[in-house]
Amino acid sequence: MPVLGRGEASEWVNRLRAAGKTIVFTNGVFDLLHLGHVRYLQEARRQGDALIVGVNSDRSARGNKGIDRPVVPAAERAELIAALEAVDAAVIFDEDTPQEMVAALEPDILVKGADWPADQIVGRDVVEARGGRVVRVALEPGRSTTELIKRIKEM
Repeated sequence: MPVLGRGEASEWVNRLRAAGKTIVFTNGVFDLLHLGHVRYLQEARRQGDALIVGVNSDRSARGNKGIDRPVVPAAERAELIAALEAVDAAVIFDEDTPQEMVAALEPDILVKGADWPADQIVGRDVVEARGGRVVRVALEPGRSTTELIKRIKEM
C-alpha cells in the first residue's frame, strides 16, 4: 500500500473498522531500516488485522533525535516502511509526538517498544478510553539506528 496522507489514513482505518477489523498503530523515525525495525513491526502486526505506521517527518525526527538526523528523508523512510510485508499502511506526521495521529485514527491497539515506560506512551489515553489496549514489544538487543550510525562512523 502506498504512503497515505492524514485524511486518507483516517478514511482507510474507518473502512477497515466498519469491516470489523482490528487496527494496530505504531510510530517511529525508522531511520536506516534494520533488522530490529523489521522484527518490531512484525510483532506489532501480529497484534491485529491491519498495521498502520506513523513515520516522523524530518522536522519531527530532528526534534526527537538531534540535528544530525534523520539520515534518510521522511518520504523515503515512509515508502520503505510501507513496502514491508508486515505493514499495511504508513503515514507521515509532523508533530513532535504522535498524539494527534492517534487521536485521528483511534486504533484498537497501540504498540510501542518496551523501552518506553507504560505511563509515558503517547496516545495511551486515547486508545484505552475507547476500550483498546497498549502493547509494549521487546526490542532486539544491540539493534538500533543510533548504534548502526556509531558503527559506521567508527569504520
